[in-house]
Amino acid sequence: MNCTNDVVIIRYGEIALKGKYVRNRYEKTLILNIKSMLDTCGIKYEDIIRDWGRIYIKTADPRAIEAVVKVFGVVSASPAVTCEPTPESAASVSAEIGRGLIKDHESFAIRPRRSGKHSFSSQEIGVACGNAVFEHIKDKYPRVDLTSPDKEIFIEIRQNYGFVFTDIVYGIGGLPLGTQGRMVALVSGGIDSPVAAWLMMKRGCEIIPVFINNQPYSDEASRRKALECIKVLQSWAPGRPFTVYEIPDGESLSAFLSNCESRYTCLLCRRMMYRIAHGIMNKENACGIITGSSLGQVASQTAQNMMAETSGIHIPIYHPLIGFDKTEIVDIARNIGTYEPSILPGTDCKAVPEKPSTSAKISRIYHEEEKIDIQELLKYALSGVRMVNF
Repeated sequence: MNCTNDVVIIRYGEIALKGKYVRNRYEKTLILNIKSMLDTCGIKYEDIIRDWGRIYIKTADPRAIEAVVKVFGVVSASPAVTCEPTPESAASVSAEIGRGLIKDHESFAIRPRRSGKHSFSSQEIGVACGNAVFEHIKDKYPRVDLTSPDKEIFIEIRQNYGFVFTDIVYGIGGLPLGTQGRMVALVSGGIDSPVAAWLMMKRGCEIIPVFINNQPYSDEASRRKALECIKVLQSWAPGRPFTVYEIPDGESLSAFLSNCESRYTCLLCRRMMYRIAHGIMNKENACGIITGSSLGQVASQTAQNMMAETSGIHIPIYHPLIGFDKTEIVDIARNIGTYEPSILPGTDCKAVPEKPSTSAKISRIYHEEEKIDIQELLKYALSGVRMVNF
């Protein structure tokens, strides 16, 4: 009997909680994203089948499992052997798998599951498969242990399909990319903003990366770091190429440094960044702006300053890292691949004041902005937009 894995079982989570029409749309989007990931990785597959609560990829390529668990919306996946949806067929396959899986004197357990209308119960599947495995490897003196076994064999009998597998590989979950609209993501070369963008991608948002170039107050290395982080984010969105914007902001910083109190420089800069992002948001018909702000992490991210930096700017701004500490953010960055490029050498912004304000009053920020021509600076920045191609 051939017991080579010939299918990958895909499981999803909260998609199953949606109403009929939304669920249908999300499942179709998830399948489209899975196909894009497989195609990008050069993984061949015969077909992708949608069943109630499951998606099946007909492939024997062992690389498929590693690829699909990186698709947003996939909760877990298992490489499996297909069998007939009967206890007898599942038992036969289980016995062959058990022979190669279970070593001398090891314990094992059968984990049966069924769905659909059948004349047998899950318990009957478990008994049939357990007996078959035990008899097939009794020369190894196996033991049955349903509580803490050395090895597990999973059986899934559905209405029209049967599967036997031994591994469950967990994915990243979330919602399928492309189901929650598009947002502008402000991405710098630091650790935080790429993680914030990735978390919104995990919630189904396509992103439009925007890099605000502060030269001459930063250097080319900082620019390269940002673009490398964006490249990593792009690897999580195969089939959905980014539109990347690079926008000069050095002129604005020079105006702030020459005309305004230095302790407000970072707040004035952030307000300008939001205005710039708003311009791109309107151009791209996007529905929000994503930042890497984390409450209290730096001077400009105190509660009072965050209120001041958005006052009068009536656009939806999302801060997915707002309640994360630095360690949590770094852990995510390591896991998604943006940490290494974000810690490459680069010059920090030279316009940051020695003693920045941590509790700016809104009235004071308005007063400082009256000293400069905000609209002219915004017009200048947006006129210098550069599209970045990878």
